[in-house]
Amino acid sequence: MLDRDGYRPNVGIVLVNSRDEVFWGKRVREHSWQFPQGGIKRGESPEQAMFRELHEEVGLRPEHVRIVGRTRDWLRYDVPEHWVRREWRGHYRGQKQIWFLLRLVGRDCDVDLRASEKPEFDARRWNDYWVPLDAVIEFKREVYSLALNELSRVLFHRGEPRPGLPDASRYLRGRTRARHRHVEAPLDPAERPHADEAGHGGPGLTERVNES
Repeated sequence: MLDRDGYRPNVGIVLVNSRDEVFWGKRVREHSWQFPQGGIKRGESPEQAMFRELHEEVGLRPEHVRIVGRTRDWLRYDVPEHWVRREWRGHYRGQKQIWFLLRLVGRDCDVDLRASEKPEFDARRWNDYWVPLDAVIEFKREVYSLALNELSRVLFHRGEPRPGLPDASRYLRGRTRARHRHVEAPLDPAERPHADEAGHGGPGLTERVNES
């Protein structure tokens, strides 16, 4: 489902625990880590899609989380043309996303990566909130920066940085080096490489457009 401008509606989820660490999942049989996210189906609201994706990918239900905030408007990114399948070129431009900030109020053991028949992740970890942008695939960096900055104003009381952390805006622009574990470049399901292209990166990757 594309809008009139060629963007696929999508939701992204920033899930934080009691230490304000964010959830990262590793794609099944891949070496890429990302936030949970997925497409909005026809007839769904962004919130409905978010709860569906949360259960499908992370195994959590509405009673396990509390909505802390969401981005006010759609955040868009364009996918480079050479990453788009030929049959979609000229129609598909990229993704538009509403990002939700969720607080885990359940237990860590409530997370279940095998809640669906087709798991998205096969490993998980909690990382510091401020993710270094050099760990994010290049054409998504602005969206990640915008989402994390906007949501931080809710999480950290109008964006005031926590003691001991570098200034958020400088950190997200990549002007300081990461002080925590490196996170590999997140890839949306729509940007997954073909089997014969996996691991090579670069122009060989294609944008996979689907409704999941």
